[in-house]
Amino acid sequence: MSLPLPVHAAGHGRTDEAATRYGKVRGKREDGIVKFLGVPYAQPPLGKLRFKSPKPPARWSGVRDAVSFPNPAFQVVGGEMGPTGNGRMPAPSEDCLYLNIWTPAADRKRRPVMFYNHGGGYMIGSGSATGQDGTRLAQLYDVVVVESNHRLGLLGYLFLGDLADGDYAANQGMLDILAALRWTSENIDNFGGDPDNIMVWGESGGGAKTAAVHTMPEAARLFHKASIESVAPLRFPTRDGATVRAERTLHLLGLTKNDIPKLSDIPAARLLEIQVSEAANGVAPWGDPAPLPGFGAFVDGGVIPRHPFADGAPSWSAGKPLMVGTCRDETVFFSLFGPPDVFRLDEAGLRSRLSGTYQGAELDRIIATFRRSRPKATPAQLYFAITTSPIWRDAIKIAEAKAAQHAAPVFMYQLAYQDPTVVPGTDFPLGSPHASDIPMKFANVGLDQLPGKRATARHMSALWAGFAHYGHPTARGVPRWPAYTPKDRATMWIDTDCGIAYDPDKKERLFWQRRA
Repeated sequence: MSLPLPVHAAGHGRTDEAATRYGKVRGKREDGIVKFLGVPYAQPPLGKLRFKSPKPPARWSGVRDAVSFPNPAFQVVGGEMGPTGNGRMPAPSEDCLYLNIWTPAADRKRRPVMFYNHGGGYMIGSGSATGQDGTRLAQLYDVVVVESNHRLGLLGYLFLGDLADGDYAANQGMLDILAALRWTSENIDNFGGDPDNIMVWGESGGGAKTAAVHTMPEAARLFHKASIESVAPLRFPTRDGATVRAERTLHLLGLTKNDIPKLSDIPAARLLEIQVSEAANGVAPWGDPAPLPGFGAFVDGGVIPRHPFADGAPSWSAGKPLMVGTCRDETVFFSLFGPPDVFRLDEAGLRSRLSGTYQGAELDRIIATFRRSRPKATPAQLYFAITTSPIWRDAIKIAEAKAAQHAAPVFMYQLAYQDPTVVPGTDFPLGSPHASDIPMKFANVGLDQLPGKRATARHMSALWAGFAHYGHPTARGVPRWPAYTPKDRATMWIDTDCGIAYDPDKKERLFWQRRA
């Protein structure tokens, strides 16, 4: 294996060089660490490589600069992307198979590797977003952070394998992540990381991707522990469902099966239009998949041979410690983008909002159960508790499936910090909504934030780094975190002052258990 090259000065800053199997890269020294940004881990999936498995990158001579964030995957443009963004990263592109590395030093010290899968429901997102910048984790905890960009949406998950001859891939977006993980395993020692201590983790859609990695036999030798966050995918869509979605996509494009070879020539912008027109939200990260699923990971029988946890946890990941948990007020996030009326619900409004999912006596029972469990909650708070609860319920099922293997521990948590900031135009406090954990666990909560929030971020980031180091989440000033078992159901309550809750929200858990 190639040796790392020495640090040298270049321009107005200092740079580090490191060797990979494909050529040397030059990162930048900044903020007391070294950042290698935009390192290629596969060939650009363009032209005839569209909808195909990723190919290893071509070798290069000389030293390749890796000092700027790479193109995000092709998607609806986000606020940090392209000429209309804040300048952090370029515009989305199909040429997106790059990763970022934040490391204390490009030496050969074997530090834990935290391989993060970005969220965005398989449809949007980037391994370069500000909230999940790996600088602070590398600075504070002597870890190496790796994040990849990978194909998303239609380009990442359109399945043509049962409709046409040829080497069309299944789950090409997940194969990209597998390729990035393999690259990390093969090269990270030259960047100061330990290839024998890799943690895979992710939130929301990134948590679903992490569950997929946990379920992929080919990934088993490439990682050593995992964390599935704010998502609870017991089941993925099926191969048949993915084929139905592909047939529907062809119809919307005005194509037949015989026209499938033309897909490599259609502008990506046109494919994105089709995606947004009917499948803008991807695959739901919890609950049972729809018969006509969106674009996302699915059980194809090869890359992903089974459901993640519906039939127990996969045997090939049995020996890997696992963390799983949620935010206390997940679904508050999803109401922040619409009318604020939901934050001012009365009793009638609560019943009306829930009536699309629950009716009659069952609606009465679920409201009564949650009111007994949370007697001081307003109708709006009950609404968000009830709609968040299925995510927590299924996270418990994941923990139970893992614990049943009696092989490696599983640790459950809930981010319970109650942010008092009110939703604009209301007096409803944010609490801990979906995605509020991201800056917390990356230690990216600034000095301008409330002291309680800063303390919670210190605890959470230290616990996650402790898990990366030792396979057991541990941090100074935080109680010892016991493994979860169905007997005592120990759960870390992450807040300004952390504590262990035993079978939290028991009445609600038993309601779902009886309903099942």
